[in-house]
Amino acid sequence: MSPSNIKNIKRGLKVGRAGPLGAHWDGEGVNFSLFSANAERVELCLFSADGTQEIARHVLPACQNQIWHGYLEGAGPGTVYAYRVHGVYQPHLGHRFNPNKLLLDPYCRQLTGRFVWSDLHFGYDPRQAIDQETPDKRDNQAFMPKCLVVGALPPPRFKKPAIAMADTILYEAHLKGFTVSHPAIPEYMQGRFPGMAHSDIIAYIKSLGITSVELLPVQSFVSESFLQHKNLSNYWGYNPLCFFAPHLDYLSGNSLLEVRDMVDTYHEAGIEIILDVVFNHTAEGGRLGPTLSFRGIDNLSYYRLQNEDRSFYINDTGCGNTLNLTHPRVIQLIMDCLRYWADTLQIDGFRFDLAPVLGREAHGFDQGSGFFDALLQDPTLQDVKLIAEPWDIGPGGYQLGKFPPGWSEWNDRYRDTTRRFWRGDSGVMPEFARRIHGSSDIFEHGGRRPSASINFICSHDGFTLNDLVSYRERHNEANGEKNLDGHRENFSDNFGVEGPVQDATIHVIRQRQQRNLLTTLMLSQGVPMLQAGDEFCRTLHGNNNAYCQDNPISWINWDQITRDGVSQQAFTRYLIGLRKQYRILFPDVYVHEALEPDAPTIEWFNNSGEPMQPRHWQEHHARTLGYLISVKHPTQNTRVRMLSVFHAGRDAVSFMLPILEGLSHWEILLDTASFTGQPDPDNCRVDSRLNLFSCSTVVLLAHLHTSHSETEGVVNA
Repeated sequence: MSPSNIKNIKRGLKVGRAGPLGAHWDGEGVNFSLFSANAERVELCLFSADGTQEIARHVLPACQNQIWHGYLEGAGPGTVYAYRVHGVYQPHLGHRFNPNKLLLDPYCRQLTGRFVWSDLHFGYDPRQAIDQETPDKRDNQAFMPKCLVVGALPPPRFKKPAIAMADTILYEAHLKGFTVSHPAIPEYMQGRFPGMAHSDIIAYIKSLGITSVELLPVQSFVSESFLQHKNLSNYWGYNPLCFFAPHLDYLSGNSLLEVRDMVDTYHEAGIEIILDVVFNHTAEGGRLGPTLSFRGIDNLSYYRLQNEDRSFYINDTGCGNTLNLTHPRVIQLIMDCLRYWADTLQIDGFRFDLAPVLGREAHGFDQGSGFFDALLQDPTLQDVKLIAEPWDIGPGGYQLGKFPPGWSEWNDRYRDTTRRFWRGDSGVMPEFARRIHGSSDIFEHGGRRPSASINFICSHDGFTLNDLVSYRERHNEANGEKNLDGHRENFSDNFGVEGPVQDATIHVIRQRQQRNLLTTLMLSQGVPMLQAGDEFCRTLHGNNNAYCQDNPISWINWDQITRDGVSQQAFTRYLIGLRKQYRILFPDVYVHEALEPDAPTIEWFNNSGEPMQPRHWQEHHARTLGYLISVKHPTQNTRVRMLSVFHAGRDAVSFMLPILEGLSHWEILLDTASFTGQPDPDNCRVDSRLNLFSCSTVVLLAHLHTSHSETEGVVNA
């Protein structure tokens, strides 16, 4: 706050207006507006520019429709503020008001100052018996960040790329971990928004063929106290403090323009930015957690509480609390937040963590919940990508395939089935075929399409691709939980040795398996998602739950990409290029029995070149499958036919290629036995028999005789 404005600030507040919620500057002053249905009084606390000294405190003079508000003439951008909210302290009835605790505005656009863990944050007195009926009268102000009033941002420089979901290739990355060690990025940018926007980073992502970067949470978050006690931190960011404000450590300076500039720079390159958002719980945790914002503003409204004793929280998230998305003001908060990130900051889409929470009504998950209905009709969000993590830990929490039309969903059935097929598990082939077909058994209802399925092999939560083929067991000792955290069953294989090997035979098969998994991902119907670093053999040394490792364990070390990593990068580029070149072979409709001559077709073949019959699907020893998709060229009287042969067996086999009418020969487009995937140009023609290495994939294009009525050719997207 500038000294010239202090006199005006101390004069007091005018009534102002109830909306919009939050702190908004109109050119002459700032209107403050805060929802609380059960508060008795709300105080606005104003601070010096560095947030260390309180310079004024005012009672918000009006309350209209449960919204407390006041107008501060002369205040403007840069004003530092927070709230104290008065009311009864009766946890068993759901009320936890405590004016001794400084509270953040849920609509705060930017934070200033650091959050420091202290037992002063607890609304109850931890020195008393933990019955929580005794409010703590100590002040936590010195350990709290504060809210910052921001001005309007200039218009964006570039339009959103508006990439269709069916054309999307996702790349999941951690903003800090992806950039903090990059040698070309200046130190002050590393691990921050400007670093993510660095030209070398964008050029690299673009060179892979990625269309959309999905960033792990960048909304403000804090580390849990139990991690602090172990000298660890919440690296992934799934512990939100304020939904509107970007994480302070990701800003190199003090301007929101860093966020918008990053998004603008990606849009200039034709790449989208998707944000992983956490609207299912907050950093305030369970009944013994701190009072930082929502809990002290109106605990009974913001959180879902146990009916029998409202001092206890419903914990469908496993994080101590669950936001109450049945309350209209909580729905409004999330909707306003999504509109802000999508419109003001120009974000292209959102991946919703533990998304069933968003659809939970009193009776359980409901596809027609209030939040889903609000989202469906919102004109600002009509073209925004919506991606669900379709599970939480509450009753009926696994909701894969149950989200409304317009949503896409992380498909863990795809992940697990693909891993099991390539591990060589018996009896997996029928489901493997369903997964690469786009999981129609899960998503084909209500007009949903293959793009509803977000296909992935690996994500931030679990093994990297390299570790998936190098470890059978998790190795999370560094997390300090006695290696009991993280997924127990990873459907992984180490090929006889746990961890790094010197054995050349094991090394070769591990590299080939990574290429097999990548190839399956990119050739499946649906939307592929690649985890950052899997394209160059990144390892976490067997840690499958590195959420608390904000250190070189998790960070990408760009200086130590091995020769294998360079080869895998080349392979990934080539593979993604094939998917784009033959884009018409990935229609955003489910392909079943062709009812019209020009309709796409999919056929399945065994290694004898025979169409798969019901008895073949039941052969549990079978490890080889041919997948032939045929699509009419959109502008020519031709059909494009691509055959993918997946062989998960540990021995080499011979595969008889299907006999097609007018067939001249098959051209090998990709072979995972090659480190780069590219076939030998002098040996890429096959007539009738294909010799497959153990654990390998070959992709072929059909060519017809030139005298035939149809000819095959290269198809560009």
